[in-house]
Amino acid sequence: ETCLGTFVVLLLIAMLTTVVYQISSLTSPSNEDTAANTPDKTENNDNGASSLRKIIPQQTQSDDLSHLKPHIPYLPIFAPIPNADELMSQTLAGKPTLGGVVAILQNYIATLHRSNVELDARKASENEIMNRFYDLTKSHLVPLDAAYRDKSIFPIREDESIFISLAAFREHMLGMTLRNAFSHAKHPDKLYIGAVVQNCFGKVNPETMEIDPSGLPCRTGAQVIGKNAKGRDMTKISDTTPDKNGIEEFCTSPDYKKYCDAGQIRVLYVHESESLGPAMARYYASKLWGGETYFMQTDSHLQFASHWDEKFIVEYKTAKSYPKLVLSSYPPGFTEAEINNTVVESNGARLCVCMTKEEDPNPIIRINTGTPYRGDEPRPTQIPFIAAGFFFTRGEFLIDVPFDPFMPWCFMGEEMALSMRAWTSGWNIYAPRKNYFTHHYRPGRLGLPKFWGSAGRAFHRPLLNNRIQKPVIQRVKHLVGYKSATKEIIKKDGLDVVLTDMDYYGMGKERTWDEFMTFANMKATEDHLLCSLNSWCNQGLLE
Repeated sequence: ETCLGTFVVLLLIAMLTTVVYQISSLTSPSNEDTAANTPDKTENNDNGASSLRKIIPQQTQSDDLSHLKPHIPYLPIFAPIPNADELMSQTLAGKPTLGGVVAILQNYIATLHRSNVELDARKASENEIMNRFYDLTKSHLVPLDAAYRDKSIFPIREDESIFISLAAFREHMLGMTLRNAFSHAKHPDKLYIGAVVQNCFGKVNPETMEIDPSGLPCRTGAQVIGKNAKGRDMTKISDTTPDKNGIEEFCTSPDYKKYCDAGQIRVLYVHESESLGPAMARYYASKLWGGETYFMQTDSHLQFASHWDEKFIVEYKTAKSYPKLVLSSYPPGFTEAEINNTVVESNGARLCVCMTKEEDPNPIIRINTGTPYRGDEPRPTQIPFIAAGFFFTRGEFLIDVPFDPFMPWCFMGEEMALSMRAWTSGWNIYAPRKNYFTHHYRPGRLGLPKFWGSAGRAFHRPLLNNRIQKPVIQRVKHLVGYKSATKEIIKKDGLDVVLTDMDYYGMGKERTWDEFMTFANMKATEDHLLCSLNSWCNQGLLE
């Protein structure tokens, strides 16, 4: 009996100790909780430390990938999504699947094609062409964005996966870029591609949408054919065969087909005649994201260094503002003669400069590089600008800075708008210390097709893109703060439509436009945004 009594007493003590420990665990903050609520004292990191640290913990690490099934068909071109109507309805009703999203995009692009054919047949005015675009975008794309405002459309996976947004316009190097990315990645099984392939696939029947690839149904860019008497280049645009499909080239290769079959290659095909410029293509590509940890936007003519994927993730985590930050740069170039050469890592350059080229058809501010890294810096340093041709961030960026579907026909201005929107939403911007890929830069003398020729061919009006772009540029100028593009001025000019949904696709709420202008050492005059020498950026003073 004594032994039994002793045992009961010891059992009661053990149970009481367990209860006290559990209560203590519930009421005392853990090390992680304490760190998550400690204000960040990093200079100029005033973007809400609590929200910055909630990015990762608030996401669930779910193994449920049902929203990615069935896989988006990568071939044949323009393959329809099975059960498209049902998936579209479910997606708009709050039960999203990637198939539903792609079906919505396909439906929009097909409707845009039929609209363009009808407008061209009756020689519609340029103003009507623009208004029709805005009407179709409001009715087809805005409902998708509105259904998931201020939240992630898909759960964000914490598996170090990388989504690469690739906008490809008649791109002959797309297949090479994909092969290079996968063959040089340390973890190719964690790469996911969202490619928007804008090609001339052949002659399109306007009624049946059937494609005839025979003969020479496409047009080249302005190719240099010689010199005139004054020694200047003479150019000619010629008929040519359909464009190479880089997706087909990659996905039919025995070495890479497995990635396509695994659903790692997601494709949206667009006829060249419906190409609306890089900003619109990047909007489409962002919709092919499926919940991957990281979001990376690049051009589609690149070569990669060994283990580039792991190195970008390490660089990202090294920055003091981790996890709420953006890495961005203009990479060094390579020539066609250097294709398949080993990429030698080089010191990165900071994006510290902005300017306006008055010779542009519709001049607007653009960005450029400043001083490169020395090579001995302990961590990346902050910059004020994002390059649209390369940035690397977390998937949550798409919640705070959703891509704008109301910027058709635009080329310049996209980067300044993206920079301001990201920074005012609390995302600090950094230049990576090393270049882990190279870029094929394309001067006009190469004779490659340009997207601004597509509108002219679609509507049989040369230089239409420059004219129809002009009112849309007012949207961008209004967003970035031109005094000549206030709401009052735009409405007075009868261009209210270009202000559609500006609040949602505009500045963030963590910091102000005035604070950005001070940060970037910029000022607004009556007709321009001006940049002064930015010493803190060039000298790498801000971590």
